[in-house]
Amino acid sequence: MKKNGEIIRFAAQIIDNEANAISDLKARLDDDFAEVVELILENEGNLVFSGIGKSAIIAQKIVATMNSTGTTAVFMHAADAIHGDLGMVREGDIVVVLSKSGETPEIKVLVPLIKLRGNKIVAMVGNRQSYLASQADFILDVTVDEEAVPGSLAPTSSTTAQLVMGDALALILMRCRGFSTEDFAKFHPGGALGKQLYLRVKDLYVRNERPEVGPDDSLTRVIIEMTHKRLGATVVMQDEQLLGIITDGDLRRMLMKYPNIEQVKASQIMTSHPKTIEEEALVVDALHKMRENSITQLPVVSNGKYLGIIHLHDILKEGIF
Repeated sequence: MKKNGEIIRFAAQIIDNEANAISDLKARLDDDFAEVVELILENEGNLVFSGIGKSAIIAQKIVATMNSTGTTAVFMHAADAIHGDLGMVREGDIVVVLSKSGETPEIKVLVPLIKLRGNKIVAMVGNRQSYLASQADFILDVTVDEEAVPGSLAPTSSTTAQLVMGDALALILMRCRGFSTEDFAKFHPGGALGKQLYLRVKDLYVRNERPEVGPDDSLTRVIIEMTHKRLGATVVMQDEQLLGIITDGDLRRMLMKYPNIEQVKASQIMTSHPKTIEEEALVVDALHKMRENSITQLPVVSNGKYLGIIHLHDILKEGIF
């Protein structure tokens, strides 16, 4: 237990150190940050991110965030750039170079080449006195006092600071562009998150059968309908009006309530005025309604007209939880 306690305390210290480094970033925000935001918003070219080592990995993540939130961005590895990939940088592109020290050899070779082409350089750098900082048009200061563990050879707090600064830049650009949840869904059609933003009830319920019985139908008819349509429920209809719903749970409760089940009619065991969902509603809203009411089926309606049933299993199959 003592060893476990030491491990947990050490891990907590690392998290605290990184959290403090991130908190210190707020004091490093200056006019350059705001000017970079304006520059990107007004620019018609690409936003190119570059770096070497761990900074290159962070740059790739920032590029992914940018592209998914409405700002077109590409990644160019600093080492590959000086061996031909610099050709991806076109006139008018803005180049954001990430580096903790700002002194790595690849960066020192790359920066003059970018300047020669006339592109603006934004340095996301952890050393304002570095070569990269001195050559950049704008500086995003991601200086950290120390890594998560003093003397650590591996970048920790410094790369976290880069990542958070990149997130701040991407999300402010998203806000300035008025990027909506509908826009986000267009860029995430295959993931569960995207499905929450665009998948509608009408996309799922149509795969199911449409169970229905009348209020005077017998228990046998109810069971046959529920079994045949395989949704664990059936609605009760009269004159095209939705009167109620009968579920597996209603059948179990009926067996306890009625000793003579041969005379039981659908209207006697149904739940009147059931919860429903509009066909144009988002599937995630149907899921929330099911959870709030501890149910697994919802009749689907359109302007009061019964269309079918959406089941919890339909939603779970889509990866929405």
